[in-house]
Amino acid sequence: MDSVEWGLMAARTQFAVTISFHIVLAAFSIGLANFLLVLEALWLWRKEQMYLDIYQYWLKIFALNVAIGTASGLMLEYQFGLNWSRLSTQAGEILGPLMFYEVMAAFFLEAGFLGIMVFGMKKVGPGLHFFATCAVAVGSIISAFWILSANSWMHTPRGFGIGADGRFVAQDWWAIIFNPSFPYRFTHMMLATFLATAFMIAGASAWQLLRDSTNLRARVQFSMALWAVAVLAPVQIAVGDLHGENTLKFQPQKVAAMEGAWTRPAPGAGEPLRLFALPDMAERRNHFELAIPRIASLYLRHDLSSTIKPLTEFASQDIPPVGVVFWAFRVMVGLGLLMLALGITGLVLRCRNRLYGTRWMQRCCLLMAPAGFMAMISGWVVTEVGRQPFTVYGLLRTADSASAVSSDQVIGSTVTILFFYLVVFGIGLWVLLRILHQPAKAGEQGPQPTLPDEIGRS
Repeated sequence: MDSVEWGLMAARTQFAVTISFHIVLAAFSIGLANFLLVLEALWLWRKEQMYLDIYQYWLKIFALNVAIGTASGLMLEYQFGLNWSRLSTQAGEILGPLMFYEVMAAFFLEAGFLGIMVFGMKKVGPGLHFFATCAVAVGSIISAFWILSANSWMHTPRGFGIGADGRFVAQDWWAIIFNPSFPYRFTHMMLATFLATAFMIAGASAWQLLRDSTNLRARVQFSMALWAVAVLAPVQIAVGDLHGENTLKFQPQKVAAMEGAWTRPAPGAGEPLRLFALPDMAERRNHFELAIPRIASLYLRHDLSSTIKPLTEFASQDIPPVGVVFWAFRVMVGLGLLMLALGITGLVLRCRNRLYGTRWMQRCCLLMAPAGFMAMISGWVVTEVGRQPFTVYGLLRTADSASAVSSDQVIGSTVTILFFYLVVFGIGLWVLLRILHQPAKAGEQGPQPTLPDEIGRS
């Protein structure tokens, strides 16, 4: 590769690093905010101290996650300015307002009420405190709404014109915001967020139950998390199927890369499900392919005989990196099926009154704790790598979106960002494990501000 290609690869790598860290923290914040909303609502409704104890326990983890997520978000903004200035120039009139609305939601709803939520339990009435929790939870979803609208527009651009200088010009904001892929991507992402959070809570609760199976608060957390998994996992699979149909309609080469489909099967033979393959972009074929006939047609076209447009029928310069998309899709789907299986297992054990005493189930939940976030990252790899070589699909190539900076500058900044992340995330993980080591207990105290006289005495 020449210096320009190295620079582009370095910029893409830096974006992958920053977004992978940030998306986990952002998703966990959204999931925890809504979990806390449910807990406080249950406390106000049932008047049981146990729900407040659990609320105060997870509030500490939420506050820690928000603090680290803010730091990772700053790094993400930094790399946008450094590496993708031409994207901002070309599409800024559309992407800029959407990102501004996200910032408005984040600061005026989330940050504005976060202090009351974290420190105000003993300083305001229960009604106002619950309103603050609702504002933070709703604000997190609104924030995600605008981010995913902007991202979806880059996949399925609508409602724009092209100015004389080649820039995208907004013409119909309704079409821009509610572009064809947005409803599916937003719903799919919100479900993924709640599922990932549920698995983290289930894993932490399982850890606590393995140490003390009689812990009532751990049992309540464990039960709530597994109810969420049992309900949301099948819904997520159905939404994922609809999202896949939408992707097949608007980004057919992405779906062809997901399936590793290089050639079109004979008429009536259907599309095979390739369980294993090593895609070769140079030879435009798969090595060591292991496939089940017709099965892919069932979930792609909902019959057993239809096929999709193969990769060889697209221009070679418009095909995404097939191997990355192919395997990331299988990781996402495989983890999704495991999550569904765990949710069903939880229902069976619940019906048999064995949910809290089955230690192998608790060990499985502990092992599966990060599965939701792993599936989420894999899904975003499919989404973003599968869009290549475009930033605005079909209209603006990634090579034409990058800043004119050298690969050495980008690599140097990437190393700096990685070092920063290792320090911040290392400290955050250490604090998180210390909190999780001690389960929620009666009279649990949430985070408390340090007062000036306390600082003086220290």
